[in-house]
Formats: sequence, structure tokens, C-alpha cells
Amino acid sequence: MQLTIERLGHQGDGIGQGPIYAAQTLPGEVVEGDIVDGRMSKPRILTPSEDRVKAPCRHYSVCGGCSLQHASDDFVSNWKRDVVVTALKHQGIFAKITAVHTSPPQSRRRAVFHGKRTKNGAHLGLFGRASDILHDIPSCKLMSASIMSGFETLRSLVVLGATRRGHMTLTVTEVAGGLDVSVENGKDLDLKFRSELASFVPNSGLIRLVWQGEVIAQNGLPYQLFGSAKVVPPAGAFLQATSHGEAVLVDAMRRAVGDAKSVVDLFAGCGTFSLPLAQTARVHAVEDVREMMEALEAGWREALGLKQVTTETRDLFRRPLLPDELAKFEAVVIDPPRAGAAAQIAELAKSEIGVIGFVSCNPVTFARDARVLLDAGFVLDWLEVVDQFRWSSHVEVAARFARMS
Repeated sequence: MQLTIERLGHQGDGIGQGPIYAAQTLPGEVVEGDIVDGRMSKPRILTPSEDRVKAPCRHYSVCGGCSLQHASDDFVSNWKRDVVVTALKHQGIFAKITAVHTSPPQSRRRAVFHGKRTKNGAHLGLFGRASDILHDIPSCKLMSASIMSGFETLRSLVVLGATRRGHMTLTVTEVAGGLDVSVENGKDLDLKFRSELASFVPNSGLIRLVWQGEVIAQNGLPYQLFGSAKVVPPAGAFLQATSHGEAVLVDAMRRAVGDAKSVVDLFAGCGTFSLPLAQTARVHAVEDVREMMEALEAGWREALGLKQVTTETRDLFRRPLLPDELAKFEAVVIDPPRAGAAAQIAELAKSEIGVIGFVSCNPVTFARDARVLLDAGFVLDWLEVVDQFRWSSHVEVAARFARMS
């Protein structure tokens, strides 16, 4: 069957009349292929789009890590802008996007790889699209050079520690001097295996190895630099995907809060925004993971020249900060998970807070929450798109809301 692609869906797949979905296609293209359950699994491009380019990565045809390498950078940038514009329009919001920031290739500093032992060694990489087939990706063009330089070491770790029962999961983070690795679904720890892992780490280039929640060995501190503070996050803790994207977002939140002298940072993580903002303002950081708050506070105590930073472990979905608590601050920074922050936004709308810096990884929930703030008397001063998930369908936004005087 032939099909004309009309648009892209939110996962980056082309969509034709039906709807019928076809991966790695672009609007305007005529494609041909077999259709099963509303999906053309292997489309043949009969009429290519002018925006089609050769994928830079040799793994792209089978790997499920990227979905848009077949499209030009300009196309992807404009498409992600349109995704945000469309989400806002559904809430009756019309805003100008002032910038689109895209992280460069080989800048992802965190990866979640899967590994499986074989007769001759091990597979290590990512699953294919909508598939449980694991593909090796030793030449990945998305992950940082530091991560990829350690790829064969990680494969050796799979040989050493994977079982025959399933796939081992390795969360790998680039840190100063090497890699921070956290493993799940590996061999059970016994005395002999602990000794093998401890012997593996010293010459591996791994700064820290955590095995199913337990620290096995450490070669120095696996820290991240947030502003001037060195923070050692818990193994596998949330981290902005790229250093470039983090710098863009931190700059945006600095511009958002301006010269505010007291800031509350909601969903603060390990201090991505709290610690840079503490260079000029007192900051209260709130997050529901105690270990993250402890890491943030430890980093602040060791840093020099920062204003006071206080921390609070609190579930902001069940116990959002109330207007009387928010009254202590001049500005708010909020960076919720994909579900948004409906409960907390409702309290911000009722508060007297004057300025909100908003970071979101989901344009749909951002638009929903923005509608509440606008109805409460805020204005959307500016909005920027941040694409640190290059070649994927994911998109983030950074925005500033100010209450009308």
C-alpha cells in the first residue's frame, strides 16, 4: 500500500490517513509498505522530502535510541517549536517563542544501557524500536565521548556480572575524571563476586560502581559541578541530559528570577538551579528524595561564596507549599516531572508571589499549568524551547511568569 505522510506524531513517527503510522518518515513523503495493526513497519520512501538527510549514525536503522536522525536540523527545530505552540493553543494561549536551543551531537552525559551475556562475550546497547531485540551501539553519535570511550569496559562489566535470566541495566553518567555506573538486574552479591567487582574497578576508568543499590568501589568523588558547588548525587539520580542544556536552563532561570534576594526552588533535585542561584540569592530547595537533599546540602557546605541554602524533603504532589509559606520568597523556580505540578501550581496561583521561573519537559502539562497561572493574573513574559534530547521527540521549555501589578 502507498501512503502520503501528512504530519508527525508526538513520538516522531509519520502519520498518514487512517491513521497509519510509519517510523522514519517526514510530512509530504510518499511511502510504500505492508501495514499491520495500523503501522507500516518498514516503509520504502518513494518520494523523499526536501528535509530528509542521511542519518549520521550507522546504528540508526536498528537502534531505538533516536527517532529523527533522518530529518534536517532546521526541520527538527521547527517541528519542536510547533509542538510547543500547538500545546499552548489547545489551552487558548498564544505566545512568541523567543529561542530554540539545541544540544550538539555527542553531548548526552547520561545513558541507560542494557546488557546480555552471550556465548562469546556480551551484547551492550539499546533496544530496537518497539522491540525486545538488543543492538550493540559502539559508534553512537548521541552519547558523550567520555561514555563511548568506556563502552568496551562496560561490555566487560556485563560479561562479569550479567545473569542468564534477562538483561542487565547500566545507568552510566559522565562525571569528572570518568564514569559513574549503577547496575540493576545483575548477579546477586556474594563474597566471591564482591571481590571480583572490587578488583575490576581500580583500572576500569569507573569513578564509582553501585551494584543493585550498594556501593562496591569508588575512585574519588563522582561529583557534578552546579555553579561553584561540587555535588555527589545518589547513584542514578536525575540529571539534566547535557551540560549544554543545563547551562541554557540555568541561564534562563537566572534571567527569570532577576535580582530577587530570596528564591524557593521546587522539585529541586540535587541543586541544578538552587546552587547557581545561591550566588546572588538565599535559596530554599524542596524535593521529595531525602538523599538528593542531603547531597545538595553537602555540596553547599563545601562551596565558597554562596548565600544561605536551606533544604526540605517534601512531596509536593501531596503537600504543596501553601500561600503563607510562599510569602517568604520573592521568586519561585519550578521544574516538575512530566506529570506537571497541578497541586503546586494551584497554590502558586493563590499566592502573592511575583515571579515564577518555569522549566518543563512536557509541553502539554506545561500548557495546562500555564493556563492556571494566566487565569490567576500572571503574564507569560517569555518562552524558550530547549532541545537537549537531540534526534528524539522529547522537548523542554523554559519560561518566565510575572504577576500583573
